[in-house]
Amino acid sequence: MTDPTIDWIAAALFGVALVHTFAAKQLERLSHRHPRHAGLFHLLGEVEVVFGFWAIVLVLVMALVAGRGAALDYAESRNYTEPLFVFVVMVVAASRPVLQTVMRAVGAIARFAPLPTPLVSAWLGLAAVPLLGSLITEPAAMTIAALLLAPRVFRPGVPERIKYLALGVLFVNVSIGGTLTSYAAPPVLMVAAAWQWDSAFMLANFGWKAALAVLVNASVAAFLLRRHLGDGPDAAGTAGAEPVPLAVVGVHLALLAGVVVLAHHPVAFLALFLLFLGFTQAYARHQDPLILKEALLVGFFLAGLVVLGGLQRWWLQPIVAGLEPLALFFGALALTAVTDNAALTYLGSLISGISDASKYMLVAGAVAGGGLTVIANAPNPAGVALLKRGFADESVGAGGLLLGALGPTLVAAAAFLLL
Repeated sequence: MTDPTIDWIAAALFGVALVHTFAAKQLERLSHRHPRHAGLFHLLGEVEVVFGFWAIVLVLVMALVAGRGAALDYAESRNYTEPLFVFVVMVVAASRPVLQTVMRAVGAIARFAPLPTPLVSAWLGLAAVPLLGSLITEPAAMTIAALLLAPRVFRPGVPERIKYLALGVLFVNVSIGGTLTSYAAPPVLMVAAAWQWDSAFMLANFGWKAALAVLVNASVAAFLLRRHLGDGPDAAGTAGAEPVPLAVVGVHLALLAGVVVLAHHPVAFLALFLLFLGFTQAYARHQDPLILKEALLVGFFLAGLVVLGGLQRWWLQPIVAGLEPLALFFGALALTAVTDNAALTYLGSLISGISDASKYMLVAGAVAGGGLTVIANAPNPAGVALLKRGFADESVGAGGLLLGALGPTLVAAAAFLLL
């Protein structure tokens, strides 16, 4: 689409969607105050619905302005691999065999540590699991970390400001924790092939800095959480359930690994997902209910972001191309709050003759700012979907998340700039 009218309409609707994101918590409160229209307010107050809803509005408006064929052509031209992958990996990673394995490993480590078990478990959920995202991908790490932390941190009785700080740390740590390899973090993946960045390059230039920032952020958060951590059951009672046979665990882990390896081939990983669904039905006694609803909502959110974000290139790319390296870092850090960080780095990969310094600054700023908002990094909607019930009104406020993520974001930014 090159029609200036469509470009301006898309930019306006993108802005409306951003405002809607920040107003979602207020809409959720209205659902409690006005029971007669609670269903509508609750629907509009679901953060995961926002971008999908406005993407549908955009396609309808395009059909009116440019014709039905043009609107459908545009919608069908988008690449929906990432939304599909996040949907699949969320469901598989949250299954009882996978989650129970992680819970038991965390519990074993926590018992040997010379600190209270709840404190060590929270620290591992905020530090070790996000770093594990460099191997199993960030969406899978977000899913596992959220379910691990939910019963201890994101629960009634913990002050809201502490929960928002923990959420900010989780989102920032997942965003930067995937930079130890070249395939796990969406903003890195967008440039790795174009700029010939392999995993060795990522570890040497980004990974060790990110790991230090993750450890600092997790340690500060764990210290502030130490008096508020719960001693209740692990996520969904998973760790306390009857042990899953090793053969079943092995099949689930193999399917998860297959989905991760085939993350860029939707036909292949969807085939594995269908096999996974069949296997869970065959061995239903070793399963908890699958998080299909939550994963579908996250996929809907990301698909909407793909549709709306696809028409923002006309104003985003000139900003990215016109900045010097240091200004580009801070520009990417700020722009990530209002658009997906993978979209930013993708636009950077299209700039011919971009310097090595600018490449580094663009990616560093994009991943450092990945925790500021729900839309900043692809795994964030998954975290919101799984943790929102632990917050007031069962919704995550965009302002609270922004404030909670500021400190961890500054730590990440300092690591990438000063080390």
